[in-house]
Amino acid sequence: MLTLTTDFGLKDPYVGIMKGVIATINREVPIIDLTHQIPPQNILAGRFSLLNSIPYFPRGTIHLAVVDPGVGSERQGCAIQFSQGFLVGPNNGLFSGILAQFPPEKIVTLTNPKYWRTQEVSSTFHGRDIFAPVAAYLATGVPIENLGKEILKEELIDVSFPRPEIKQNTIIGYIQYIDYFGNLISNIPASRVYNKQWSVSIKNDNIESKNTYSESDPQELVAIIGSHGWIEIAMNQGNASEALSLNYGDVIKVNLF
Repeated sequence: MLTLTTDFGLKDPYVGIMKGVIATINREVPIIDLTHQIPPQNILAGRFSLLNSIPYFPRGTIHLAVVDPGVGSERQGCAIQFSQGFLVGPNNGLFSGILAQFPPEKIVTLTNPKYWRTQEVSSTFHGRDIFAPVAAYLATGVPIENLGKEILKEELIDVSFPRPEIKQNTIIGYIQYIDYFGNLISNIPASRVYNKQWSVSIKNDNIESKNTYSESDPQELVAIIGSHGWIEIAMNQGNASEALSLNYGDVIKVNLF
């Protein structure tokens, strides 16, 4: 099985082209579109999507991800073997979230042109010319060490947020993702507030915690434990991100009482 995660959108043929390259090499591998609606060049959003999706796939799945603002530069492409399968994409922090949970077992740079689509690689579409064919060859059983030079895990780029900090009865964290509904998903795990009374402070707003969206009025802000297991800020039938003018990396405070 092979998953695709990109910021390409679906208006243009880029995703279809990558699937065509994969099928040319391996017609048998099932392809699942995880998402192609990552905001353009937003590595943090891609990181979150992979971190919170990969555990739902069977072991051995190949996860191909392309959110690549550095395409054509000296940044490396990589293939990573870990306990759940394989990761293929740019070495730019995209995989840092999932690898914090499942450490890498083997990492190679994609330097062997035998497994590229062409040696005349586009400077703007490595997804087509390098990453898609590499993922397809992995799915045929090509050993990862054949793809290029092995590197150390310390050479992988990390874009992780600082761990949540506890100061007395306050937990300080960060917005790590904004979903389609405008929900603000923090990096504070729900386990920090289990069996406790809590609220969220952002800017000058104090937001009460609820068990469900329906416990709040329409257009009311609510703090909630989301389905991914993180503390979130939402607006019932509204967009919390727009209402609060918040973005990735902004600070969130959870108050325990």
